[in-house]
Amino acid sequence: MESMQNIEISSEMLLGFIYTYGFRLIGGVFTLFIGLWLSSMAVNLLKRALQRSDVDPSLQGFLTSLISALLKILIYITALGVLGVHMTSFIALLGAAGLAVGMALSGTLQNFAGGVMILFFKTFRVGDTIEAQGHVGTVKDIQIFFTILTTADNRTVILPNGPLATETLVNISTQPTRRLEWTYTISYGDDVDRAKAVLADIIASDSRILKTPEPFYAVAELATGSVNLVVRAWVKSGDYGGVLHDFHEAVYKRFPGEGLNFARAERNIHVYQEK
Repeated sequence: MESMQNIEISSEMLLGFIYTYGFRLIGGVFTLFIGLWLSSMAVNLLKRALQRSDVDPSLQGFLTSLISALLKILIYITALGVLGVHMTSFIALLGAAGLAVGMALSGTLQNFAGGVMILFFKTFRVGDTIEAQGHVGTVKDIQIFFTILTTADNRTVILPNGPLATETLVNISTQPTRRLEWTYTISYGDDVDRAKAVLADIIASDSRILKTPEPFYAVAELATGSVNLVVRAWVKSGDYGGVLHDFHEAVYKRFPGEGLNFARAERNIHVYQEK
């Protein structure tokens, strides 16, 4: 009789445990999955709304990633509340853990602060071409912790926001025009005025090179074995790369026909025979 009574008590305790915690577990899991699904839908709707609005593209990626992270944190806390976790003590524990994690991940927090500074001060935006941390590329997205670039050879570069906000950065897209500079060597005895005239004719024949400011030509250096000519001209920022290479090719084709010789590095070796 006593063993039967113990079995009945155990069964009641098991049923009570299942009744008390089983439904909480089911409710917590249900809350988690439904919450994550709704969060995903909300973030997608926000992304579409931002794309249709006049919100700066630089801010779109940052806002969607930030709101997505906040919604997920809220969902996890809600699911824990459904499971029966006392949120007061949990929040205190979360705060202590957050402090410890924050100290361990101070660099990550700096990246978050850097992202906020980039968006606030608008040092660069999505679509700008920048040079930073040894990389040159077009900004494709500014996220909470990182900025994503695409290079000219179609590589994806992910840069942390912290250094981008605090270290030296070159934004190539802020100015509508850029200055090009070339240096060419001719041999001693070649006609310098003729060389300048040829360079001026090549510039005049290229409509992409701006007439204002005026192009500049000068003898930059009388070097050992060569006379170095410098040429400077201005172009629209989008024409920079094309004009840079086309001008080299044009000079290479024109100079020989004009009696101008590209100077070559020479080394004279004198051999003396002892008597």
